[in-house]
Amino acid sequence: MKNSNTSDEITPSQHIDKFITELTDWRGKWVAQFRALILKTAPEVTEEWKWGVPVWSYKGNVVASGVFKDHVKLNFFKGAALSDSKHLFNAGLEAKATRAIDISEGQKLNETALIDLILAAVAHNSSGSKKK
Repeated sequence: MKNSNTSDEITPSQHIDKFITELTDWRGKWVAQFRALILKTAPEVTEEWKWGVPVWSYKGNVVASGVFKDHVKLNFFKGAALSDSKHLFNAGLEAKATRAIDISEGQKLNETALIDLILAAVAHNSSGSKKK
């Protein structure tokens, strides 16, 4: 496996810690809560630092968490292949493979539905389905 440590030699988890700490408003708290949820829900995932954002992966990328001025985005890499019966996906609906959830300040998400999406995304990667 290729080692892509930066010159400061910090781990992906340390990058994510720093990312969350530097977000001193609701967005940092939200990313921290999502991180705790995904690690509890799918302990087999690996934390990675890609494209300047936290990424959780298992047999491929599962979900990334980006932050913007007015929202946090959860980007499910293979979201188009997942069942979203509770209609959490509200962004990137036209994308070929990905689907996203944009969360605004104060917005509440159905945690059970989010857990279901996380589990479905990990299971999809585990199934060996490869969609390019």
